[in-house]
Amino acid sequence: MKAMKKFAAMLLAMTMVLALCACSNKGADGTQPAQGGNQFTTVEEGKLHMATNAKFPPYEMVTDDGGFEGIDVEVATEIAKKLGLELVVDDQAFTAALTAAANGQSDIVMAGVTVNDERKETLAFTDTYATGVQVVIVKEGSDVTMDNLGEKMIGCQKGTTGYIYASDTPENGGYGEDHVIGYDNGAMAVEALKGGQIDCVIIDNEPAKAFVAANEGLTLLEGNWVLEDYAIGVKKDNTALLDAVNGALKELIADGTVQKIVDKYIPAE
Repeated sequence: MKAMKKFAAMLLAMTMVLALCACSNKGADGTQPAQGGNQFTTVEEGKLHMATNAKFPPYEMVTDDGGFEGIDVEVATEIAKKLGLELVVDDQAFTAALTAAANGQSDIVMAGVTVNDERKETLAFTDTYATGVQVVIVKEGSDVTMDNLGEKMIGCQKGTTGYIYASDTPENGGYGEDHVIGYDNGAMAVEALKGGQIDCVIIDNEPAKAFVAANEGLTLLEGNWVLEDYAIGVKKDNTALLDAVNGALKELIADGTVQKIVDKYIPAE
């Protein structure tokens, strides 16, 4: 009987220790247990804030009821679930979204973001989760070609790689700042094209197809302007959060969830 009582006491003590560990798994400062046991912190306890520019279909869009949908939104939602968090979408201009994540005002940035050396100065990036293709929108009957873009006025969304590449010097493969006008979003660039202020728009292929379908008289030049990979940006040196997000992303890629989301918005032709 004494042995049984001693065993029961030991079992109770172990249960209390485990309970205390579970209670302390999330700190009072909002830290969360990352994969591998490391702690990460989010800007708001229990939430994962995603900075984006929700005018980039099919990656992020505003719904009729004022919510958000798209590839990035759904992938981020699944990542948040794996981390035990609720997704919050912080919609803003593209350049502001990059800055929000870099400054820690948002936890991550997903907006069809391509990894380049300039962005690596302020952001750390996950593995690639999607491939983007930059194309050129023109008016039907236009004399614009892939070969004479440097002679035309080009519209791009500010802060995007399309804008960065196109406005770079000819020595670096661009057309120069004098040939590029930046707009807050792709829709504004398309309106400028329709209004005759510019000769073409360089933008990601999927948004481009959506804009062409919605605007009579526009078409795409044949061929790809640039191919690039998309990744999730996190504040530089925030290793714990990066590891947690990337770990969740790897699992979602491995089990086919990411591909299912992409296929939902970009059906195989």
